[in-house]
Amino acid sequence: MAALSLNASLLLASMLFCIGLAGVLIRRNLLFMLMSLDIMLNAAALLFVAAGARWHDSGGQVMFLMILALAAAETAVGLAIILALHARGRPSLDADTGNLLRG
Repeated sequence: MAALSLNASLLLASMLFCIGLAGVLIRRNLLFMLMSLDIMLNAAALLFVAAGARWHDSGGQVMFLMILALAAAETAVGLAIILALHARGRPSLDADTGNLLRG
């Protein structure tokens, strides 16, 4: 199986990043916003892997692992916040009702 060229990888990563950005800006559900942020982080990780493969450097894979760890931590914290809000009696996951966090 042939590897993707750098231009194809850049195009794929930019499309993934735009899809994730549109998901963050358009959707108001906290769970969908969290998934969109993960898509954006995966697009950045893809860029690092493609650049590392292009210049035969292992730094791209190292940055991929760091971004993967960051995405896992971000997901864990985000889900913990969502569960804490649900336990407090928040009926929906709408991001516009964030004024309940005061107090």
